[in-house]
Amino acid sequence: MLTPHLADTPVLETERLTLRAPQAGDFEAIAPFITSDRARFVGGGADKGIGVAWRILAIFAGHWQLRGTGVFIMAERTTGRPIGSVGPWYPGDWPEQELGWSVWSSADEGKGYAYEAIMRLRRHVYADLGWSTAVSYIDARNTRSLALAQRLGCARDMDAPRPNPVEPIEVWRHPAPSEVLAA
Repeated sequence: MLTPHLADTPVLETERLTLRAPQAGDFEAIAPFITSDRARFVGGGADKGIGVAWRILAIFAGHWQLRGTGVFIMAERTTGRPIGSVGPWYPGDWPEQELGWSVWSSADEGKGYAYEAIMRLRRHVYADLGWSTAVSYIDARNTRSLALAQRLGCARDMDAPRPNPVEPIEVWRHPAPSEVLAA
């Protein structure tokens, strides 16, 4: 079977993680997350089937083709095991460019993986992609992500537009490139 690769996708590394392009093999790791209640804030949930999980992985890969950037899969550097997704995210109906994240298993939560990945990713989007700002759209009920946004030094932006004004989404603005790249 031919498995195409996103050849131009950069690979970013941190002390413990490799951030790489989505692959078909990631489906086995993402499917249990998307079809669980843990994914209720990111388009999944216990009411979603395996087809939704496949489509989300395909959307991740397709974003790279359409935008030239997109969601990276977070994988442990030593084992290659996929543990989540992080990335520049800018669908056609998003008001601003977003840095999003998800950790797929509760066993991997609380270990600082998303923090480590986003810190590296911010440098990438500002230095390599030339972004002048970035936000994270976070469901107001997602206490773990809200805490991470604060830890990342983000500030709530009450005046920024949201992708869906009906949903309880908060906009968290990341520190400016001058702050991130000077560190």
